[in-house]
Amino acid sequence: MLADSTLSAAERTAIDTVPRGLFINGEWRETARTFPVVDPATGVPLCSVADADPADGLAALDAADAAQPAMAGTSPRERGDLLMRVHRALLAETERLGLIMTLEMGKPLEEARREIAYAAEFFRWFAEEAVRIDGGYMSAPTGGARFLVTKQPVGPSLLITPWNFPMAMGARKIAPALAAGCTCVVKPAEQTPLSMLALVELMATAGLPAGAVNVVTTTDPAALMTPLIRDERSRKLSFTGSTAVGKVLLEQCAQTVMRTSMELGGNAPLLVFDDADLDEAVEGALEAKMRNIGQACTAANRFLVQRGIAEEFAQRLAARMAALPMGRGTEPDVVVGPLIDADAVAKVQHLVDDARTRGATVLTGGTAPTGPGTFYSATVLVDVPDDAELYHTEIFGPVAAIGVFDTEDEAIRRANGTPYGLVSYVFTENLRRGLRVCEAMETGMVGLNQGVVSNPAAPFGGVKESGLGREGGSTGIDEFLEIKYIGVRL
Repeated sequence: MLADSTLSAAERTAIDTVPRGLFINGEWRETARTFPVVDPATGVPLCSVADADPADGLAALDAADAAQPAMAGTSPRERGDLLMRVHRALLAETERLGLIMTLEMGKPLEEARREIAYAAEFFRWFAEEAVRIDGGYMSAPTGGARFLVTKQPVGPSLLITPWNFPMAMGARKIAPALAAGCTCVVKPAEQTPLSMLALVELMATAGLPAGAVNVVTTTDPAALMTPLIRDERSRKLSFTGSTAVGKVLLEQCAQTVMRTSMELGGNAPLLVFDDADLDEAVEGALEAKMRNIGQACTAANRFLVQRGIAEEFAQRLAARMAALPMGRGTEPDVVVGPLIDADAVAKVQHLVDDARTRGATVLTGGTAPTGPGTFYSATVLVDVPDDAELYHTEIFGPVAAIGVFDTEDEAIRRANGTPYGLVSYVFTENLRRGLRVCEAMETGMVGLNQGVVSNPAAPFGGVKESGLGREGGSTGIDEFLEIKYIGVRL
């Protein structure tokens, strides 16, 4: 176990505030087995948490199913008030929750604070959406009858969240589920369970009804979740993670024709045209690449720059990337924290080495520093050929791979030349070109002259193999609602 001297007093206190059990039917439960949560900056365990088995998962579903009628019967205003209390509590606990997140995931503390604010905003947004669930009333075209259209909660929902945004991705699913009147079972990533455990404890303090949100942590997600997906009481699955896993889950959900939302992998292109504001483009590129140390499905993966400015853009970006401070996320001014684990470092190194062997040149970085922790240097590659492996898979690390294009048509063709379609980025000062290219991008989201698109008030999601459905925005609550038509003869 971790020696007290490894963490500061504030860090130790923050970790010790987090419950370690499963949260089922409003109660904390211990399990026979536990697993460690490791600080990726040091490789040292922070604590151990409960390791659920399939029976625990079914107990959580039992609780969600039993609580569903009461949750559906709660008034929209009551649900909204609960979410607003959670919103305020999150903001009040920003420092503690941000520190917990940095310790278990590695992102710089300032980024963790911003994620807490981002997560809180989902609770506020869907508190407001809860009282705006609408319907319809119309005359039958032939007369003599009326059509009533209403929306009702889909029912108990299974929510699977990733490790890279351990608080925000949970909030983006839990808030609309509760706003719609759905109960849920949440399975957080095993690398970062503490943020979710801290969140549900905070929600319980804010008045969360027993059984409305149940959290099960495990090292064997397939064994835990498969029985829940096959259970006909589960009526919705919302998953954020890799496309490969998403496809498996979709096959399982087909057995009961379960409603699904899938926020899957990306391969985001970032296009810089020769009329772009270079200062703005470099800043946007840094945001699109380095948010969360490059470990984001929205991270720019393929940098395509028009030939006339490609060299200057690359030199400017390399200079900025080389100057980014690296270190433990709790240290002041750090921008490049550790990757999540050793496998992530090995993957990034493999992709960089592959690009090198195919002719790419490293302007800065390209190696993993020695010492404790799973760090990788901020890296810029130029002359990256289209057949480089990193152009065809998510890098999930601080590597900017730059290629060159000549024409607008070529840029669009290469940007769309992937089975993924989550997000793309376009930098140009020409309004007509900007609109043309944005409309041509085969992605669910586009950032025009900006490197961050995520916002709770906007619909988040992709096309092609990047996902199904949308989270956030005015459409996000619809993912947890069924439409019912009632015909009335006069």
